[in-house]
Amino acid sequence: MSTAKVGDVDLYYEEHGHGDPLLLIMGLAADSTAWLFQVPAFAEHYRTITFDNRGVGRSAKPAGPYTITAMAKDAVGLLDMLGIARTHVVGVSMGGMIAQELALHHPERVRGLVLACTFPEPDEDVAQQREATIAQLGGTADAAGALQIDPSRLDPMMLFQTLLPRVFTPTFMQEEMPKLMQLFGGALQWGFSMDAILAQVAAVMGHSTTDRLHQIAAPTLVITGDADLLISPANSDILAREIPNARLVKVPGGSHGFNFETPDAFNREVLAFLRGVDG
Repeated sequence: MSTAKVGDVDLYYEEHGHGDPLLLIMGLAADSTAWLFQVPAFAEHYRTITFDNRGVGRSAKPAGPYTITAMAKDAVGLLDMLGIARTHVVGVSMGGMIAQELALHHPERVRGLVLACTFPEPDEDVAQQREATIAQLGGTADAAGALQIDPSRLDPMMLFQTLLPRVFTPTFMQEEMPKLMQLFGGALQWGFSMDAILAQVAAVMGHSTTDRLHQIAAPTLVITGDADLLISPANSDILAREIPNARLVKVPGGSHGFNFETPDAFNREVLAFLRGVDG
């Protein structure tokens, strides 16, 4: 458990296990705690590195704007600091967007690439969900898409309560609330900046790789739950179609948070893919 100075940002990171490196990149508003059901399984086979993206957890929460490209540079800077020349990369949701930019800008650094429940650019459904969420939180978006919202008036729990029904199934939320509290407890414990979260949201909405996906050279697994309500599985179809030789897996009944809700299925598919890349 350490902090690395990457550019002008302090990034909290952890390392577990031994072997070839595996970098895990988490999604919007979540810190590395959200990998809690992956780390033990992955660390049996790999030197597994998790970190908190800028804006969450124990990493610095600088003022925006943020971009996905800048967060990919954060990840590469962390690899540089750790002396890792080449690694497997697994990215979930926003982390999958960061992983796309990492693979595009630094193809020599990525051995195997896993893009989970993510998109190459926001579609109409994502834009509508963003507007609905902002409205629920008491804000608006102007004609150019810029948010009009006062972060100081937002309660983090309001954000979680708005997002959770789109991330997890109702059954999971009813039966596994202690797990969810463990997931979000860390984020709240280490300080929660709504300004930083909104900067992450803006970065996600500005993400666009569709016309560059054909340049991704790493062996790629595209994986999603087929019941994802936050990011339509149709986005994974696009990723798998445009990335050369990508493999597509859709987990039956999987929610957006399927790495957390159905970790056995997620871990099994990811590890099988990585073993195939390792040869």
